[in-house]
Amino acid sequence: MDLPSILQDIFYVLVAAQLCMGLWSVWTGIQWLAMARRSMATHPGFFAPRAALICPCKNLEPGLEQNLTALCSQDYPNYEVFFALARADDPAYEIVRRVTQKSSVPAHIVIAGRPENCSEKVSNLRAVVEQLDPAFNVYAFADSDGRPGRQWLAHLVAPLSDDRIGAATSFRWWIPDRGGFWTALGASWDASIVTLLGNHERNFCWGGATAIRRDVFESTGVRMRWMRALSDDWTLTNALRANGRHIKFVPECLVPSVHDVSAHELLEFTNRQMIITRVYSPKTWTGGALAHLLYCTTLLFGIALVASNLAFGLPVIPLLVPLFLVVLLSAAKGVLRWIAVSELLPNWKTPLTNYAWAWTILAPLTPFLYALNFAVSASTRHIVWRGIRYHLVSETQTRIL
Repeated sequence: MDLPSILQDIFYVLVAAQLCMGLWSVWTGIQWLAMARRSMATHPGFFAPRAALICPCKNLEPGLEQNLTALCSQDYPNYEVFFALARADDPAYEIVRRVTQKSSVPAHIVIAGRPENCSEKVSNLRAVVEQLDPAFNVYAFADSDGRPGRQWLAHLVAPLSDDRIGAATSFRWWIPDRGGFWTALGASWDASIVTLLGNHERNFCWGGATAIRRDVFESTGVRMRWMRALSDDWTLTNALRANGRHIKFVPECLVPSVHDVSAHELLEFTNRQMIITRVYSPKTWTGGALAHLLYCTTLLFGIALVASNLAFGLPVIPLLVPLFLVVLLSAAKGVLRWIAVSELLPNWKTPLTNYAWAWTILAPLTPFLYALNFAVSASTRHIVWRGIRYHLVSETQTRIL
């Protein structure tokens, strides 16, 4: 058997594996859409204990005032908002102060001070939690770059009526503002994480939309774990998993996050996420790396074979058809995500329609960005987060550089 035949056989093995994975991915996408529709059609219940909604803030960002105002405008009967900053001279302070003054619900500002042996975000969260009145039965966490709807907090807290649930969580949906290729690619990159969450035991908490009962927070030792942590949500996730507590995904609590990025900002963000994942969840990182690298290898290998066959006047259709099917299945999963989120976020119909191409057409390109992220995260534990450089020594040791 000559070398070209061997290479084509290898390609067909790779592409067969990708087609199987693609079909499975589309099937899980269909299931995810059905799950989201069932969740939307189910009444959340009436569990609404006194809640503390905590949002760390740092620096100015697009839409900051609208985002924070949304947190102070929740249709929830008994809650207070706590905005945490490291310094009173932070550029975001004046906006935070203005929002708290206009808020129709009790809203407070907490100055946490300079972080030590943990990230600034974790330091801000700890400062709030340590001063909270024990009368708060639930802690809910939000991010300053999200803009949740008015029913968000009620739907996020409601599942906690079942004391078998450790925490309820959701995720962001990145919506481009003015657009641009890098922003659209980032939105597609982020969207692929959403469908990792569902009705199973592999869920993880996301810091921008998580609610947890105070007694669970204390009994699982989250406060102590945060003392030297960089990631608030992965630390919370690992604490709950270590104690055998279930994390429930609430799809109707997806949080729109409206912003744009440059190429540099996109790489900084995506690399940071993968570096954090490698340190805090090595199994998740390894599985993701293998899946994305196999996809990229298959497509690049196929393209090289097509170019070689063209050069030597050999048939290319037998190579192009399976390659096209692999790409088509990836785009189909993106379409299913977009349909589901369009139903989950009806108030955002116009931007979701305008940028539908970002979550569908760019879906087949997204694994190449992931492959770059995995390569970078395999070689370093240094990150930059909101202007501060950190070295992630381990899950329980963070060094501020």
